[in-house]
Amino acid sequence: MKVIIIAAGNATRLGKLTEKKPKALLEINGKSIIQRQIELFKKYNINDIIIITGPHKEFGIPDVTYVEDTNYQNHDVLGSLMTASDFLNGEVLTCYSDILFNEEILKQILNFNGEIGIPIDLDWEKNYINRIQHPRSEADNVILSGTSIIEIKKNISICNSNEIIGEFLGPVIFSENGSRIFVDKYNKLKKTHHGNFHNSISLSKAYLTDMIQELINDNIKIEPILIKGKWIEIDTTEDLTKAQKLFF
Repeated sequence: MKVIIIAAGNATRLGKLTEKKPKALLEINGKSIIQRQIELFKKYNINDIIIITGPHKEFGIPDVTYVEDTNYQNHDVLGSLMTASDFLNGEVLTCYSDILFNEEILKQILNFNGEIGIPIDLDWEKNYINRIQHPRSEADNVILSGTSIIEIKKNISICNSNEIIGEFLGPVIFSENGSRIFVDKYNKLKKTHHGNFHNSISLSKAYLTDMIQELINDNIKIEPILIKGKWIEIDTTEDLTKAQKLFF
């Protein structure tokens, strides 16, 4: 198992805190976000770690592989991930650099034995109580019908009583075959796709959630991993304050 951490964003919503360093190096009670991630991965013997960098190239973290996304200004998360496509093979866990989750959640993700799985929080709405800077409408929501994922996008609504809404945490876990399916599909799209791509204006500006929806629409099974545990996306100063209370 290897981990690819996507850390190529500008993090403009954090203002001066991220003018001269990447969001991943912001400290939560004395340890940076990415240091906390890596320590947790290594606790579970995941030592093959790839970090995708953008405007900030120096992370000062030893024993990892760096992949520089030199085109970060012209694409979004999906494009950044695919700059490391040479490493997207075998068993892989991808992760955003601004997500913290506890050991309980990582164990649930690693216990997945399908092709492509995404962790989903069904008790997600509590995370948006008094969250002003990053409102509920910005959550990456997922519609579930039984054990099937029907749709993934922001500000979602359900049509049928047998459907429920959860929130996608950000990580994706791939089996060897799942990695191959993902990369092959993306490479075909690069050659053939034009115009809007799901909820983005183009494939080059697409989010990871757009690619997940493309796979779902192509009848490729993306399985939900229903998680319980502590987690947070650190997108604003408000989130940073909350993270200090959650992770010691």
